[in-house]
Amino acid sequence: MENRLRYHLLAFLVIAIWGLTFVSTKVLINAGMHPASIFLIRFALAYAGIWLYIALTRQKVKLWYGWREELVFLLLGVTGGSAYFLTENTALSYTQASNVAFLVSCTPLITAIFTLIFKRLSNGRFARGLESIRLGPPLIGGTVLAIAGMALLLFDASGIHLSTRGDLFAIGASLCWATYSLFMAQIAREYGTVTATRKVFFYGLITIIPFINGPLATLSPAILSQPVVWGNLLFLGLAASLLCFILWNLVMEKLGNVTATNYVYLNPVLTLLSAMILLGERTTLTAGLGCAAILAGVIWAGRAHMPDNH
Repeated sequence: MENRLRYHLLAFLVIAIWGLTFVSTKVLINAGMHPASIFLIRFALAYAGIWLYIALTRQKVKLWYGWREELVFLLLGVTGGSAYFLTENTALSYTQASNVAFLVSCTPLITAIFTLIFKRLSNGRFARGLESIRLGPPLIGGTVLAIAGMALLLFDASGIHLSTRGDLFAIGASLCWATYSLFMAQIAREYGTVTATRKVFFYGLITIIPFINGPLATLSPAILSQPVVWGNLLFLGLAASLLCFILWNLVMEKLGNVTATNYVYLNPVLTLLSAMILLGERTTLTAGLGCAAILAGVIWAGRAHMPDNH
């Protein structure tokens, strides 16, 4: 019980830090940085940091695990790295940080649904490593409520927008992280959190390459020399990526993919407060109702999991 409490506290710490990343990224975008450039520098710092950690702790490193396993690592690098952060950072280019945070808070709900489907369709090693999900009123009711909240945010009080770019990118980020959660817990158990995290950083950097040619050209010494820019980059790279990815992969390994991911619903609360204080963001009544519906739906749907062997 005490060990599980420790991992619950670690989950809360990670989510508290990640709640600030939306504001930090928004600051960098406002300073003139491109979403792809932010991800590249962020993950490059984290990747260098994890190799430094491996060197200092004198850990043995295996670079290749065979095509089948490397493809799994590649999937994790895309869904938990390049695709996730590119969609999330791009969303921040078009809409408020608090808006993105609330939409990304749908991740626990999507994770529960993905887990339910995956366990029904597969009985392999990854399916066995997932928590059991019960299809009942909590999952169904929570899903409907959260979808209603997303609709309120998408349409908002300012008029009907059939395709709100920033909000849709944020939902795409949720889909990426939910997919990442299906496989990472089992990979962390089999290979350890450091190896799993190192592979995510590596493949995340490799798969962002096609998107960085133009964005890197927009970087200038004038932008990077600003204390607010490199300070936020160091925070995103070393604290929010290096430290938090290692801790989060450990939390998913110990608590289970659904239980751990349910902590994401706390994310937007801190983001909303910090965005209002630091960025001067405001929200409409309709958007506020949408945010409340998303949170309520996610919390309700979180009751659908049935912890068994975790």
